This record gives sequence, structure tokens and C-alpha cells, in this order.
Amino acid sequence: MGLTKKFFSQTRKPEGTLGKMMLKGMNSGHAKLADWGFEHLPKLSPKKAADLGCGAGRNAGELLKKYPQANVTAMDYSALSVQKAKEYNQAMIDAGRCRVIQGDVSKLPLEADSFDLVTAFETVYFWPGLEKCFSQVANILKDDGYFMICNESDGTDQTSKKFESIIDGMRCYTPAEITAALKAAGFTSVKSDHHPSKPWITVIAKK
Repeated sequence: MGLTKKFFSQTRKPEGTLGKMMLKGMNSGHAKLADWGFEHLPKLSPKKAADLGCGAGRNAGELLKKYPQANVTAMDYSALSVQKAKEYNQAMIDAGRCRVIQGDVSKLPLEADSFDLVTAFETVYFWPGLEKCFSQVANILKDDGYFMICNESDGTDQTSKKFESIIDGMRCYTPAEITAALKAAGFTSVKSDHHPSKPWITVIAKK
């Protein structure tokens, strides 16, 4: 495997030196996309929120700032991501408002019917079966809870399609494909938005 392929493959499960390099750029590199996604959330006052595929932890930190009354769980498949997310959110962990755990979205180690909001930024590309994983999200959400997905790719842009050929296990989905999987997983309403000048998408589903 070439160095370029090895490096970009770290987006799936960061580990080792290349993973540290990848994670170092994630928080700043995805900030504008994430902030655009946050703008789409309805007016909420969640007591419990979760960020799945949390990477280096920036978006979990934004949830903590946006909802000062909430406790936030950040979860990632990568042990290195968990380490970096803990470092990023250490103050809130010490304050008892945040926990960072390692876990698999296809079998979420989280409490059923207990979360008001779940977010997933730049991560569903790597989830092992959308309907199966979305069903897991629905299981941990309370009735009327929200699930927000925010992707840099709309499933058709050429740059992301190129990365699909480089990164093993990556799949870029269209809003229609995400919506269909969410409804099959039991979500009652789904709304998507496309950035006016970029291939960014936000999809918000209500249980």
C-alpha cells in the first residue's frame, strides 16, 4: 500500500503515527462543515447527547458549549481517537459533563431510550450497513429525539468518489440513500439540506 493510500485510510480508523497526523488536522479541517451542520438543528434543550465517530473530539466539545445543560457522550471505533477526544474535552470530563468511550456503531454500547440528540459528522461513510447502524441509533434515542448526519460529500461529487477508490470500506451516500435507510430503521421524519455551493449535506431525522 502506498503512503498516500495509507495516510487517507486513517480516516476510517486512525492509529499509529499516520493516525496522529490525520487526527491533528481533523478538528480544524472539519470545523466549517460541522458549524454549518449545527445551524440546521431545531431549537432543542437536550439533557443527553452523543457524538458518534467523534474523531479528535471537537464536535463533542461544541455540543457541550451549545447545550450547557447537557451531558455528552463521545464515541469512536479508534482507540487513538478516543485518547485524543479525551485530551480535547478533559475539562468537561473532569466536570462530569462528558465521557469518551470506544465502541462500534453496529452494536452501540449505550443506554436504550436515553438520548435526546445524536450527531454523526463525516463518519457514516464507514458504517457497516446504514440501516443496521441507524437502527442502533434509533434504539438509544428517546421518542421525539433527533439524529443529525453531516457529510462533506453528497454521494456524487468527484473528489469524494475518488477517495472511495483510495480508502477501503468507504462509501459516499446520497441524501436519498441516507433518507431511505433512516426510514427503514424506524425514523418517522427526515429532512435533508444541501449546501448552495458545496457538496455538503445535512440530514436530520426524528424518532
